[in-house]
Amino acid sequence: MIGGFFQSLGLMLFAYLLGSLPFGLWISRLWAGINIREYGSGNIGVSNVLRTVGKVPALVVLILDAGKGLLPVLLAKQLVANETMWLVVGICAIIGHSLSIFIRFQGGRGVATAAGVLLGLSWQIVLVLLLVWVSTLMISRFISLSSILAAIALPISLVIFRYPPSYWILGAGLALFVIWRHRPNIQRLVSGTEYRIGEKAQKR
Repeated sequence: MIGGFFQSLGLMLFAYLLGSLPFGLWISRLWAGINIREYGSGNIGVSNVLRTVGKVPALVVLILDAGKGLLPVLLAKQLVANETMWLVVGICAIIGHSLSIFIRFQGGRGVATAAGVLLGLSWQIVLVLLLVWVSTLMISRFISLSSILAAIALPISLVIFRYPPSYWILGAGLALFVIWRHRPNIQRLVSGTEYRIGEKAQKR
């Protein structure tokens, strides 16, 4: 029992540290020689890299950020039988991405990393959320709004697909966390100053 506790704790710590790796910051520096936090939304995530640096580096960041969520979940599934712990480990990776220890507890919104976590848990859920995300993006051209609505759809999807109640609670908590991380985007959406996809970011 004690061994299982420390194993789970180790997985959570590993997930947080892996999630904390600021790939968006590093790729932007390598690709364009800039500090991505000084441009656009100031975020190190995929959407700001796309607006500021370009499609190819944004794709690289997307793959790496999603991998930060996918890898810990796959590892947890191999080592731990408790399904709820798989999601907890994934949430630790998302927290690491959003509150990175390597950049003074700053980070991204957690959307790409959350997608990686969910891909490791259920491709059906990812498919539903992707449908919500893409549909919203096609209509509004706001990446932030697409991510917020996909987050809201997460706990609803978990209920519809009859996941355990523990998943509903953790899914709702994850959705609230993602929405909370989008507070600046919500303010810009309300004021009409939010970036649409295709618009170039300016230096802050």
